[in-house]
Amino acid sequence: MRIVMMTNTYLPHVGGVARSVESFSTGLRELGHNVMVVAPEFPGMPEKETDVVRVPAIQRFNGSDFSVRLPVPGLLTDPLERFQPEIIHAHHPFLLGDTALRVASGRGIPLVFTHHTLYEEYTHYVSSESDAIKRFVIDLSTGYANLCDHVIAPSESVSALLQQRGVTVPITVVPTGVDVDRFGRRSGKKFRNTQGIPEEAFVVGHIGRLAPEKNLMFLTRSVAAFLKARPEAWFLVAGTGPLEEEMKELFGSEGVLDRVRFPGILKGRDLVNAYASMDVFAFASKSETQGIVLVEAMAAGAPVVAVDASGVREVVRDGVNGRKLSIEDQDTFSSALAWVADLPPEARKTLTRNARKTARGLSNAVSSERLASVYASVIKKKAAWDVPEEGLWQSAMRRIQAEWRLLGTIAHAAGTALVGAEATMEGKSA
Repeated sequence: MRIVMMTNTYLPHVGGVARSVESFSTGLRELGHNVMVVAPEFPGMPEKETDVVRVPAIQRFNGSDFSVRLPVPGLLTDPLERFQPEIIHAHHPFLLGDTALRVASGRGIPLVFTHHTLYEEYTHYVSSESDAIKRFVIDLSTGYANLCDHVIAPSESVSALLQQRGVTVPITVVPTGVDVDRFGRRSGKKFRNTQGIPEEAFVVGHIGRLAPEKNLMFLTRSVAAFLKARPEAWFLVAGTGPLEEEMKELFGSEGVLDRVRFPGILKGRDLVNAYASMDVFAFASKSETQGIVLVEAMAAGAPVVAVDASGVREVVRDGVNGRKLSIEDQDTFSSALAWVADLPPEARKTLTRNARKTARGLSNAVSSERLASVYASVIKKKAAWDVPEEGLWQSAMRRIQAEWRLLGTIAHAAGTALVGAEATMEGKSA
């Protein structure tokens, strides 16, 4: 199959969507399919990339580490004409998601959409965190999903949520796979040495963007309390983001900053070795649709302590491969870390074996085969339902219909948000 993936975030950006697109692109190519990725420009991107088309973008939009593509007409015409895609896969419902719908409609080929993100958790990047804005992005993403031929949900939790919100097109759960063998190659001792972490230390780890939607200040307070109670414990937190300095200040105020390491963004062997250096992986985000980093940590043998949420409950089994906490409470989280640290050696080994077993069930090969099967089914169904059309007139009409559907989705989302905002204001004034 010839597959085009359109995404607003891609390498070298650090995040779940970028990692998912890379993972599936690699897995699908290994299965013999052709994949072209369309993504915005990002600082530090490779000078030469194979089967990747970059579009101009505004860098570090609104103080974030995201790039926002600029609408340049005709930029994709030649690459798409040469590639001749059979299916388009959108990874966002806006920006390049709009482009994906236009391309699929214009060419009369199916459109698949992965609902990677709980977009209402990210509204602080564009506006105040009002209920109206949250309603708008929920309705916008739901409406976009219903314009597609098929929707991919990264987890059962997200699939159930989408159906609850009114998505009526077929939904298939396909979690992003992980290269289990790669993360299973342990070299943690060397990484500890490079970071000045004692070999005998108990290392709590975290990897990800250091951003507000990740619930990191709760995590910081919980880990700081654990470090204060355990002089032999250290914290390794890899990644960058707007909360880094605030986290350092909190660790400093608690007197444990000397046992915290911030190595920044890690890639390749350094990333693998960082996971291998951890005794437990700590995670508090409630905005995930799938915890890819949780699976990577487990593939390296690190059990996970996490707050129960979508993306967590499908991976973490309480007391089996980590601890899944039903409440967001600092003492409870710190106690769960202590539970792992205090396990006898054999019990700790069992926890590690179970973590690796969980990761093997979420390998990239398994997930890529499942996604390829969805593509084949959607292409076959589209061909069976569509009447062959030829000529520029039919193509133009499909494009006009796509634009009309997009405008209708945006108008509906905006109208719903406005009505909700007015009702809220009336309630306050009553």
